[in-house]
Amino acid sequence: MKKTILIALAILATAISANAQEKKEETKVKQLTYNEFLKKVWNLENNPNTFIYKGKLPAVIDFYADWCGPCRRVAPIMEKLAEEYDGKLLVYKVNVDQEKDLSTAFQVKSIPMVLFIPLEGQPMMQVGALPEEGYRKVIEEHLIK
Repeated sequence: MKKTILIALAILATAISANAQEKKEETKVKQLTYNEFLKKVWNLENNPNTFIYKGKLPAVIDFYADWCGPCRRVAPIMEKLAEEYDGKLLVYKVNVDQEKDLSTAFQVKSIPMVLFIPLEGQPMMQVGALPEEGYRKVIEEHLIK
């Protein structure tokens, strides 16, 4: 009986894990590694002193950590904005614990930190969690016109 229960629990855990993985893949917010950042956003190695955005749409980059409470509150807001502005705006996230080179390049000292990148001009930084309306206001006023 105990063996049957253990097998059932193992099967259930596997199913839950697979379901969680599927949901992660469905997200509109894309995780960026250092190399992807160089290709999709800015090749800071080739142009360290001049920000040259490589994207075709304005972008928002959420610098976060899994252990950060405010970051966990910002994450669903970013998901909602990515869904709402799909096709008009790219939304990325960078795990500061995994991508230390990007954290250093942007001098991330406090998280959440959000980088707003217009198609033209210089990016803007926001440190600390904002309510959804705050992010929407920056997007509407500076990124999508």
